Amino acid sequence: MVETLFFVIIAILVLEFCFDRYLTILNIKHSRKQLPAILSDIYDEDKYNRQQDYFRANARFGLLTGTFSFVVILLMYLFGGFGWLDRMVQLWTDHALLQSLFFFGILFIINDIINIPFDWYHTFVIEEKFEFNKVTPTIFITDKLKSWGISILIGGLVLSAIIWIYTLTPEYFWLLAFSVTTIFSLVMGMFYSELIVPLFNKQTPLPAGELRTAIEKFATSVDFKLKNIFVIDGSKRSTKANAYFAGLGPKKRIVLYDTLMEQMTTEEIVAVLAHEIGHYKHKHVLKNYLFSLPFSLLLFYLLGWMLNSDLLAQVLGGEKAVFHLNAIAFFTLYTPISTLLDLAGNILSRRFEYQADAYANKHGFGEQLISGLKKLSAKSLSNLLPHPWYVFFNYSHPTLYQRITKIKST
Repeated sequence: MVETLFFVIIAILVLEFCFDRYLTILNIKHSRKQLPAILSDIYDEDKYNRQQDYFRANARFGLLTGTFSFVVILLMYLFGGFGWLDRMVQLWTDHALLQSLFFFGILFIINDIINIPFDWYHTFVIEEKFEFNKVTPTIFITDKLKSWGISILIGGLVLSAIIWIYTLTPEYFWLLAFSVTTIFSLVMGMFYSELIVPLFNKQTPLPAGELRTAIEKFATSVDFKLKNIFVIDGSKRSTKANAYFAGLGPKKRIVLYDTLMEQMTTEEIVAVLAHEIGHYKHKHVLKNYLFSLPFSLLLFYLLGWMLNSDLLAQVLGGEKAVFHLNAIAFFTLYTPISTLLDLAGNILSRRFEYQADAYANKHGFGEQLISGLKKLSAKSLSNLLPHPWYVFFNYSHPTLYQRITKIKST
């Protein structure tokens, strides 16, 4: 039975890897096609060739890093790496909670360290070559150290709570762990921009002027209460532009990248924010949250059911059920379900994006939204012709072509 389950896990890993490679290769081949007329004004010939070079460089790099990660995980399974690490942490302490924290902490740090060369190459070679990178080596290192600190502190606390709940009451683990993670996600959603973002970027209130007046005027016209409008120093790391809403309830805020303000007109920025307000008006945040709840509950129910299985631990080279070994085996077995749920989530997300675009269009910002999206795509050298199957499985947003076509048809 152990061998059978082991081969099932290996099969899942291999099939997931092969399917992902297949979609990526399809996407690379599809990108070479001629742009439709509706997108022909985004790139001139020289810039289109540059976009193709950038896309292929990232695609090839993604194939390399994905293959490397797959090989490492496969070797860990084939040579009993997880079981060996489990035996090591058992030598250090008899405390079950500490064993699991050491186990996951070591895996996290080692994984991040071996990926540093890849992160460095992507930042200082690929992004630098195409004139996107603004990160200095100092920022790169401090960002990495801050990320480790946050992950160890916050991730360690949440993981400790989950493991403690399991040791305290295995019978009700699924319900209590679900409750803890749900509350945590709500708290982080509300306070992330206030507590975490300032560790990496400076956020300053948007000063009075034409842009703030235009944003507040539109927000008032659609009865959207908004007081917090911030500018973030995105140019500290990249020339790419962005804007987003953050926070929940009274903590909600608009965050504009300084690069966005340099690249787009006032009307285009308001159009982008009208799209974001459309998400709030259609209650997309709440709907996404409600969509995820039953599946999160199912995940913890199945996890709680399998944490007691000696068989799962033995598949990874252990002797008896322990939280960390069983959790790793479970999440690998859960991959097909996770893939289907991600697919459903992407389908729902693309539908919401169309609705938010329609909201902006209904309020007279359709053409400005189109021109703003075109500028964002041009500045970031976006792939305008992703393969339909790649979009279906991986995209949370419709393609630019699909969005423009939909806006113009209404």
